[in-house]
Amino acid sequence: MSDENLPDAPSTERNREPILGELQRLLSRSASVLEVGSGTGQHAVYFAPRLTHLSWYPSERKQNLHEVAAWIAHQPAKNLREPIELDVTGSWPAITVDTVFTSNTLHIMPAAAVEVFFRRLPSVLAPGGQLIVYGPVKIAGEYIGPGNAGFDEWLKEQNPLRGIRDLEWLDALAASAGLARTENNYLPANNQLLVWKYTG
Repeated sequence: MSDENLPDAPSTERNREPILGELQRLLSRSASVLEVGSGTGQHAVYFAPRLTHLSWYPSERKQNLHEVAAWIAHQPAKNLREPIELDVTGSWPAITVDTVFTSNTLHIMPAAAVEVFFRRLPSVLAPGGQLIVYGPVKIAGEYIGPGNAGFDEWLKEQNPLRGIRDLEWLDALAASAGLARTENNYLPANNQLLVWKYTG
């Protein structure tokens, strides 16, 4: 199967290099990563072979697993595991990892699902582990860059439960789950790469 016959999320090619640069630093001592919401699987097949020292566990909701599996079959890597079925509001896998990574998900999930996501993190994160989140956020109520205001409006038109989240709200959810933010990295296209450490 050629690349053009596989599911494609164009933004992954635009953002994967800046994200990888941060992951290479942040994951240098990690042994395992659970990617929540792998989407098409394009990030997983790009990052895993460039981070060969760790095991990468992609995950997606049942209806989207076939897309992730198609990309893994097309671009396998020794450290890239079979995709796991995971809906944040349903059952989580019985695994323990030292990093949870998620990209462009928190503004797509309903707010209630974001709350569940943070509550469930301690079920999979080892003590001292970390959560890494990539995507747009608001800081002190302000959008990062002019384009995000329009993007937020578009998201809410699609579903009023979606939207760009406030960093302070995410910090409060993280604190309730035993995580404390350690980094806020500004990446291209008005996106952030946020890191919280699990102190549980």
